[in-house]
Amino acid sequence: MSLNIAKTFESLFDKNNNVAYKALHELLKESEETDCVYPYMDRLSDMLDNDNSYIRTRGLTLLAYNAKWDKDYKFDEIIDKYLKHITDVKPITARQCIKLLPLVAKYKPELKNDILSALHKANICVYGDNMQPLVYKDIQKALNEIDKL
Repeated sequence: MSLNIAKTFESLFDKNNNVAYKALHELLKESEETDCVYPYMDRLSDMLDNDNSYIRTRGLTLLAYNAKWDKDYKFDEIIDKYLKHITDVKPITARQCIKLLPLVAKYKPELKNDILSALHKANICVYGDNMQPLVYKDIQKALNEIDKL
């Protein structure tokens, strides 16, 4: 069964989070093996501006998974916008972004310094006392993983 990328992509915006989550996983699986999601990079980038944190997170995730196919340097063009989500208003989205950064650095080594710099400068004081240690730990783990690349 071949995946209808266009239809599955639209499901990322479904009001039913289960439908959207299933679409995300289908597209992630496809992104690991082929560049068929890569033509959607601009739309994925637009998702980072969405009011819905779930949609932002899906965009962040698919962008990271498609960094390895980025022959047109589309990721390089949006890196600043991407890195802003290290301190996303929603700590869950921020944590997801941080966890994806080693993957981005692996496939986009020319962005490694930008990523490291943003992680070092991240002001995690914007989060409540219960989230700060978690975000801090995620940042330290990402820094360690990127240093090993």
